[in-house]
Amino acid sequence: MKTISPALAAHLAGGNTTLATLVKLTLTDNTVMGFTDHDKNLPVGGLLYEAAKGQTPSALSQSSDLAVDNMNVVAMLDSASISEEDIHAGRYDFARVDVYLVNWVDVSMGVMQQNRGTFGEVMVSNGQMTVEFEARGLTQQLQQTIGRVHSPACDADLGDSRCKVALGGFTHAGSVTSVSSQRVLTDSALVQVDGYFNSGVITWLTGNNAGLEMEIKKSTAAGVLNLFLPMPKTISVGDTFSARAGCDKLLNTCKTKFSNVINFRGFPHIPGTDKMLEYP
Repeated sequence: MKTISPALAAHLAGGNTTLATLVKLTLTDNTVMGFTDHDKNLPVGGLLYEAAKGQTPSALSQSSDLAVDNMNVVAMLDSASISEEDIHAGRYDFARVDVYLVNWVDVSMGVMQQNRGTFGEVMVSNGQMTVEFEARGLTQQLQQTIGRVHSPACDADLGDSRCKVALGGFTHAGSVTSVSSQRVLTDSALVQVDGYFNSGVITWLTGNNAGLEMEIKKSTAAGVLNLFLPMPKTISVGDTFSARAGCDKLLNTCKTKFSNVINFRGFPHIPGTDKMLEYP
């Protein structure tokens, strides 16, 4: 049930309406941003909703069967509001999204909330000129797995309270000695065996990407690190970082690489579907 003011209800019941959509983003660092599909900025509830360039919300899809409510919003990339660098840096990850309707002729009528949820999938397209993001309703949280499931692989994260590995011994300081691209770099001082940093994490300490993290796709004994995604800002020779070893969640890796098999959280000895379907 939606609660709105009598004045806004009367306006909605009238033959002609002057409505605008408001999208309010609350980032995890408590930064609040407001955007509207109206052609002028709208001050509502103490927040200025910017008339974002080319911002176009889709129709809102809602149902009564606990399916996830969703709305797609397409907007122009604008360094003054939404920038590509911030998207790739994960600044909008898990942001809260509130979607409202307002009478732009008289904003004192208040708003009607259409949807509330979190940032979903973000796609940069059209020659990296526009961004499309999905606003997912609160029932999205009901789609997540709760509790443990049987799996041959470990379901703990390396170094967490269930894994208990001390990350200090598996985290190595590094400095960029050469750059092949925004996702491939070399530190010739890193001489760990091939694959040591596979699925690990690089954390930038200095340079344009200072404070950002990225997962490492693969590594070589020559100190080459291939990242899963390009860093949003330029990597330069001399930039310093810390690289954390990766874990493939397998029992043998836990035993031989981390000497931590006592804390292994998988179920490698429970027969799987392959055993059920095996011929005599």
